[in-house]
Amino acid sequence: MEDKKTLNKWRLVLGEFAQDSMSLDPQYASMDSVLDFLYSREYSEEQGIRKEGGRGGSSLTVPEWIGKVRELFPEETVEIMQKQAISKYKLTELLTDEKILKQMQPDMELLKNILAFKRMMSPQVLQTARNIIGEVVKEIEEKLRKEIIEAFHGKKNPYKSGVLRTMRNFDFKKTVRRNLKNYDVERKVLVPSRLYFSSRIKKQNEYHIIIVVDQSGSMVSSVIYSAVMAGIFSKLSMIDTKLIVFDTNVVDLTDYVSDPVETLLSVQLGGGTDISKALDYAASKITQPQKTIVVLVSDLYDGYDYRQMYKRVFDIIETGARMFVLPALDYSAQGSYDKNAAQKMANLGADVAAITPKELAQWIAKIVL
Repeated sequence: MEDKKTLNKWRLVLGEFAQDSMSLDPQYASMDSVLDFLYSREYSEEQGIRKEGGRGGSSLTVPEWIGKVRELFPEETVEIMQKQAISKYKLTELLTDEKILKQMQPDMELLKNILAFKRMMSPQVLQTARNIIGEVVKEIEEKLRKEIIEAFHGKKNPYKSGVLRTMRNFDFKKTVRRNLKNYDVERKVLVPSRLYFSSRIKKQNEYHIIIVVDQSGSMVSSVIYSAVMAGIFSKLSMIDTKLIVFDTNVVDLTDYVSDPVETLLSVQLGGGTDISKALDYAASKITQPQKTIVVLVSDLYDGYDYRQMYKRVFDIIETGARMFVLPALDYSAQGSYDKNAAQKMANLGADVAAITPKELAQWIAKIVL
């Protein structure tokens, strides 16, 4: 029995072209048609092999295929097949048909593909896509928020009192109230055993963070994490956050920084890359260099003048601002980037590393706190 099951699995792997030598039990027929619908696209008509249509009944439609994939395969397999359908086999109908899009599993890969194809979507489909972006962003945000809060405040609750022990934050009434039991009757003085500080008064705009993000297609993961991190940073009262995206043009998205969904919908992936123009714009936003961190998120493959790019980096560092150059910002932290450019920027005094969002938060927290 087990041997028969194994043979059927091998038949599914090999596809319909093994049908003559390996028969398939009827209960596996639906799986075979679903796999054939997608993976028969691997073969071209030039090779004398048809692209679509199998030996079974009528061909599946895309909506039917989506339904059967979810019915017949485990979730992790569904995610892989959806990703390959869009990225490898260009089944853009998955993203431009509202009913089909609603059936798809919201995840990071689907978010990337929505950002890549959103210009092909009608307003109605785009609204469905917006809801999916919101779901995925919320999931990413929950993880990043925890990591950022821990980086800035340790594992303590940041909303508890005593975060910043300064005279400006000294809570006189609470200190008196909590220490009444320590009143020395003979001396007629209050002897506090503990001083209390209010967390409501924090360092306002103590540091300025300018995040400059390359929106070329290869940077899509970094764009997503940058947008979500910028949104979280914008809610920390000790940080003033600006968000800038660029290709050959520069777009200031600071007005949307607190809303990562709107930020991502404003991003236009692809196009050329003019890093010096983006850094020039970022430099114009520096008002307090000693309390400013410029974060450049880019693979550093500049389409224009590298010498101008290095000059902009040098000029920013010369003002006294800190400069972080991140060739990648995601949980793999393994971007493909111009290593020669990265080394030259490091030689100029920039901090250069492909890091995870958690590591970036820890990096910034060491400077800000």
